[in-house]
Amino acid sequence: MKGIFKTRHLILGVICLMYFITYIDRVNISVAGPMIKQEFGLTATQLGIVFSAFAYPYAAMQIIGGWCADRFGPRIVLTILSIIWAVATILCGFAWGVTSLLIFRFILGIGEGGAFPTATRAFTFWLPATERGFAQGITHSFARLGGAVTPPIVLGISMLYGWRESFIILGVISLAWTVLYVWYFRDTPITHKGVSEQELKEIAIDTKKMRFSPSVTKKTPWAEMIRKMWLVTFVDFCYGWSLWVFLTWLPSYLKDARGFDLKQLALFTALPLMAGVIGDTLGGVVSDQILKRTGNLKLARRIMLIIGMGGSLIFILPVVSVSDPITAVALLSASFFFLELTNAVLWSLPLDIAGSYAGTAGGMMNTGFGVAGMISPVAFGYLIETTGSYQVPFFVSAVLLGVGVIASLFIDPTNKLADS
Repeated sequence: MKGIFKTRHLILGVICLMYFITYIDRVNISVAGPMIKQEFGLTATQLGIVFSAFAYPYAAMQIIGGWCADRFGPRIVLTILSIIWAVATILCGFAWGVTSLLIFRFILGIGEGGAFPTATRAFTFWLPATERGFAQGITHSFARLGGAVTPPIVLGISMLYGWRESFIILGVISLAWTVLYVWYFRDTPITHKGVSEQELKEIAIDTKKMRFSPSVTKKTPWAEMIRKMWLVTFVDFCYGWSLWVFLTWLPSYLKDARGFDLKQLALFTALPLMAGVIGDTLGGVVSDQILKRTGNLKLARRIMLIIGMGGSLIFILPVVSVSDPITAVALLSASFFFLELTNAVLWSLPLDIAGSYAGTAGGMMNTGFGVAGMISPVAFGYLIETTGSYQVPFFVSAVLLGVGVIASLFIDPTNKLADS
């Protein structure tokens, strides 16, 4: 195995598996949503509130989790977080009403909220700059792959046993990942027995900075970080609004507006999310290649944000006007593909700008996504309920994508923290 893969690649594989599992645990509620709505007698707005319950602690935990990872190291922080989200997933299977379900989803948001910033912090020491776009792309591709396989997994288990059992099984799988992570991951390459001197040279990061010690962690430059990260956070909000629509309302839209039955939902919900798998990886790879060929970091990051959100805007606009359900799925798939071209770049920017403070910066950036998650699912459900159609909600998503394109023109990844 060592002859084929370097240790940093195996570490990347473990983190990819985490992204895959977290998205299954996150998206399962939308797949089970129609069944939960029927069992608990919920309106569209109430179901939107259930969807968004996850997002409130998720947003709050972004900066907290990233800061903890910067200070105490990603190994211990991610271990604690993964136990929390695994237990919360299991508890969702025992929900006895809408209140208990809201509480368990809230706890899930606490656990998953700091996970991605913590993983981003781990890459600071494990990956050289020229591999970070790819790493962010492949990890988030696994996240979208998790979202894509969730419909057949949850619906399959639900048809055999019930929707509750699907949550319990998925929570147990999350606990199994925690064991793997604790066994193999280390905060820095120099503390991992599997890393050779040659690989340390390839990583090309100052080994003195790798000697992680919580007691000597420097004071976080909050004011400077906010000045240099706020625009990235705003663009992430614009991106996140549409992403939350896909993650929460897609199964309900295809069922209610397009007439697909449960068996068809397993396929046609997965197709747009599979397109996102390709987009995530491609966005990171292309950005890295532009950087390698031109040496222009600003161009490498900006261009993928503009193409990604611009393309997503173009394809999402006609979704509600086409009459053929299959054409609507194809348009949604194209829109999600372009949307996900931006994801790896957004997660690379905290590494580019903040360096050793990437955990905190990553949390700050992804707070935009978390805030979008608070508002988007509820607003989407409210607009559906008040207008009786999906046209206005999709139009709002398109407007925010356009705003995100304009804001991306002013993002500067070369404007780094002074002490990063």
